[in-house]
Amino acid sequence: MGEVDDALRRAAANTATRPIPRSAQARMRFLVRAEKGSTRAAAARLGVTQRTVERYLKGTLRRPRAELAARLEREVRRDWQPRVRARAKKQAASATGIVIETRARFGFTAAPGSTDDSRVRRITQHLPPVYAAKLFDAQSAGATEQELRAIAAEGLQEVYFTDRGRRAAGLVVEFTDIDYVELDF
Repeated sequence: MGEVDDALRRAAANTATRPIPRSAQARMRFLVRAEKGSTRAAAARLGVTQRTVERYLKGTLRRPRAELAARLEREVRRDWQPRVRARAKKQAASATGIVIETRARFGFTAAPGSTDDSRVRRITQHLPPVYAAKLFDAQSAGATEQELRAIAAEGLQEVYFTDRGRRAAGLVVEFTDIDYVELDF
């Protein structure tokens, strides 16, 4: 996964209205239920044996190793409250938009006589719903990290750098060397 894809997943996970289950047994139970009752599929997702999953369900095992606990939490978060997540994405794609906060290197292709040297900038900007919809559609279609970055760069170019066409006509923005990126919707 890439930075933008991970940021989209974190933003979707932050829309949850309830916390995930706390105990390993409850988390395992949720994961098995998400796999339609298949302990084998849950074990495959976690990289453990089917018997290990059954032991957690039964309560024989209670405290997973640190690496298994992290994988278990990650997998539960991935499936936690899908309808709430879908509703938040639909709202962002149709009405509210998305907020991007990033520190990255932005390069430019601009008119002759202006500087096109790339430089690191820290930007927090609200992007309109059309760019949120483009990001969600591209992510669900399995877009590469470069394609997601191009969509984010296009949104920042339109809203931040060219101010919706009021300045810097012909400017093309490149979004590279991401230090961090956070999204919120």
